[in-house]
Amino acid sequence: MRWWPPIGLASMVLLGCAVGPGSTPIDDWFQRARGGALGWLLFFTDQRTAAMILLAGLAVAAYRRRWLLAALVVVTPVAAVWLSRMFKDWFGREKDGAVAYPSGHTTLVVVVLGMATVVLGARLYVVVAAIVWALLGMLGQAVTYHYFTDAIGGLLLGSSLVCAAAATLAAGAKKATRG
Repeated sequence: MRWWPPIGLASMVLLGCAVGPGSTPIDDWFQRARGGALGWLLFFTDQRTAAMILLAGLAVAAYRRRWLLAALVVVTPVAAVWLSRMFKDWFGREKDGAVAYPSGHTTLVVVVLGMATVVLGARLYVVVAAIVWALLGMLGQAVTYHYFTDAIGGLLLGSSLVCAAAATLAAGAKKATRG
């Protein structure tokens, strides 16, 4: 968990440099489905859906009186949005006139689902549900607002942030045990 944030972030930067300003062959493959019935998959990355999951996770963390976790449930998605915007400006990759890499939608949903997994505990069914949800959301983004590689960049950034938050939580628990 501690090693993933720098590796995931470096991978996101390398992918962003590799794909450059335009579409790649894999992006083109996903874009062929653009305008099709797959647009309904945007539900999985909709900010309102993410907000409901986030609020539920915050409520559970607060109910359990896990205050550091509650703070991380709030702060990590804010950091995700801020960092994805910063990287979008840095890479400058555009799609339909808007900066696109990494996908902020994907980054946010990966962080929200990751934090929900941390709150609920990494039980197999929770992890599988989060993975399926994130993949469906990434597919929805890849055939609409973003290139597929933008969604991969969002996955790399979001998962790095979740692992950093989980490492912070583990360090806080270790400190509380000692103190």
